[in-house]
Amino acid sequence: MLDIIGREREDKLQSLAALIGNTPLIRILARCEGQNVIVYAKAEMYNLSGSIKDRMALAILQDAMRRGELMPGQTIVEATSGNSGISFAAIGSALGHPVTIFMPDWVSAERRALLAVYGADVRLVSRDDGGFLGCMAAAEHCAQQGAYLPRQFSNPVNADEHAEGTGPELWQQVAADGGSLGGFVAGVGTGGTVMGIGRYLKGRDPSITVHPVEPIESPTLSVGHKCGQHRVQGLSDEFIPAILNLAELDGVIGVHDGDAIMMAQQLIRQLGLGVGISSGINLVAAIRLALQQPRAADGSRKAAATIFADSNSKYLSTDLARTEPCCGDYWTPGIDLLDMRIIR
Repeated sequence: MLDIIGREREDKLQSLAALIGNTPLIRILARCEGQNVIVYAKAEMYNLSGSIKDRMALAILQDAMRRGELMPGQTIVEATSGNSGISFAAIGSALGHPVTIFMPDWVSAERRALLAVYGADVRLVSRDDGGFLGCMAAAEHCAQQGAYLPRQFSNPVNADEHAEGTGPELWQQVAADGGSLGGFVAGVGTGGTVMGIGRYLKGRDPSITVHPVEPIESPTLSVGHKCGQHRVQGLSDEFIPAILNLAELDGVIGVHDGDAIMMAQQLIRQLGLGVGISSGINLVAAIRLALQQPRAADGSRKAAATIFADSNSKYLSTDLARTEPCCGDYWTPGIDLLDMRIIR
């Protein structure tokens, strides 16, 4: 009977895996400071539940099942600010697991609603009750009572999945377009994306620089501890994740959260790309990095690459759907998105 159950779970895993990864690459031609640059962005909103976190969640659950750490019907519990929880709820429920999610009470209503639709038990934690660190403590307590805790912020499978999946996809798609990469940027939630993709890219070409991105309003990575508040949900929670090793990366790039919102709005309205706020912060950082690439003899520059982590559907009740006031040091007003091309 156990062998039959094992085969059924493995079959379900393979079915889910067919709907995760192998996402399109978007080649964006942009103009800034009178210069044209190219940015490549992986369109991760086309994964199963609508974000890049599906990759990590599937890999961690698959690893835990094969190690015997996640048993049939066992509750999965995790602390999250949204996308990871949605991924664990979607995949976990499909595999027959109850899912409990602890999340801060300031996240968007759409995130909470999506978790509920997937059948997760959503438990909100206020700042007075500990905020995100309180979410993590509550999840650890549940794990001590017998629930399975993926520990996305410290589980090495997180970064490994991006080194073995997302990174090679990006590299091969850029090569298929005839492009050449000079750098990669990604906002830091768990740190798995920037560490894993960065590891792969630097392994292919050590000259490629890899930069974590954070909101200027809450420069946790730059100062080493939580400070300030920001509006880019999913990034810069309240601590530096264990997966993230800044010594292996290049300099942190800071972008204003309002600049991120304006760029996400520009992607939606000018290119029809329904992306979330973190995609805006990533694109601003990537364009800045592309501008820093040295010119070749023919005047061309290498491209920068990044991630469009999720869709705009989780942000309709946030400032993404409102007019964002422009500040003098924002980059977006000086950036024109000229064209895009899709690479499969």
